[in-house]
Amino acid sequence: MSYLSTELEEKVGMKIESYTFRVEKGKIRELALAIGDLKEEYMNGEAVPPTFPTVIDFWGGGSSSSELLNLNMKKVLHGEQEYEYFREIIPDEEITVHGVIEKAYTKASINFFVLRKDYLNEQGETVLISRSTIIERH
Repeated sequence: MSYLSTELEEKVGMKIESYTFRVEKGKIRELALAIGDLKEEYMNGEAVPPTFPTVIDFWGGGSSSSELLNLNMKKVLHGEQEYEYFREIIPDEEITVHGVIEKAYTKASINFFVLRKDYLNEQGETVLISRSTIIERH
């Protein structure tokens, strides 16, 4: 087993600092404008676009996964994004996000990290789970 493999294995299970985000109508509208999906229910904040978890991640705070993983950001790519919904996100609800490094491996001299995030409502119920793959070229 190489040093790199051991180093990557040690990252599996690392937790990312939790954060909480209130789903504000203004942020829903901003996302709708940014992605060009001008449905009335998005524009007035009555419904939430399915890619809204990206807004939660960007504005929610918490520690940076790149710092946690000690990544060279000049060599990082976003590889894949997946959302598993248990129900829709509701405007004005508060979502708390807990993240963990689920997998880490090397393939063809490239590091792959799979980050799992659980999004919970105020009652502690899972609203959705996301998985994103971070790729670091050598």
